[in-house]
Amino acid sequence: MFRPTFRPSIRAGLIAASLPFAAMTSPLAAATVEITATNPVIELSVYEQVEVAPDIVTLGAGVSTEAPTAVEALRRNSAEMRRVVDLIKALGIDARDIQTTGINLNARYDYDRSSQKQVFRGYQASNRVSLRLREIERAGEVLDALVSAGATDINGPSFSVEDDTAAKDEARGRAMASAQARAEAYAQMAGYSGVRILQISETIRNSAPRGEAIMVTASRMADAAAPPPPIEPGMVGTGVSVSVTYEMIGAPVVG
Repeated sequence: MFRPTFRPSIRAGLIAASLPFAAMTSPLAAATVEITATNPVIELSVYEQVEVAPDIVTLGAGVSTEAPTAVEALRRNSAEMRRVVDLIKALGIDARDIQTTGINLNARYDYDRSSQKQVFRGYQASNRVSLRLREIERAGEVLDALVSAGATDINGPSFSVEDDTAAKDEARGRAMASAQARAEAYAQMAGYSGVRILQISETIRNSAPRGEAIMVTASRMADAAAPPPPIEPGMVGTGVSVSVTYEMIGAPVVG
């Protein structure tokens, strides 16, 4: 999105190291400076995204159990979830890549239409973990193993990049080049020969395809010979949004 704005001056709040003329008051302090422009200014917002191959896939696995009492429901659930977690570790997934995301225990009620009352049916306990795979080609194998170990609900896959610094630097360079070209074009249209930068601000954006929930059925769990689900990682995007303020300079002298 490009939004040209013409005005004689601008007051800007910025990090001290952002511009050469910003005075630093402390190592991490923000400085407010008065920028006076004698010519019209242009404000542009440019977003650039770079696609890269993912190297991490995140999966979610959980177990839900029901029992007449809360204690029994939680105990059953804990035993079943322990088998799932033990399997995850046995697959070679590091403990730092395994994280519990939720434990729930709730009473269950059904509505009896004849009596028009809620009827207590017992308790349901659930436990969920997320795990990160750094060998994304193993995603299908791991999903299949989780179901075999007793996981009753699976989420994912979600792909990401562990270190996208280089990709963001490339996106940042593209955004600045695009903003500069647009600003110079606007300046020429307005009768000026160039532009100078007054202010830069940046917003980091991460984007990755979201995994869809994978439904697990009893027949799938029983079929040990079924092949693992196919997983295609594709590409993920990482981007930078840059807002730049320019002053038009070098206006031709009118005789």
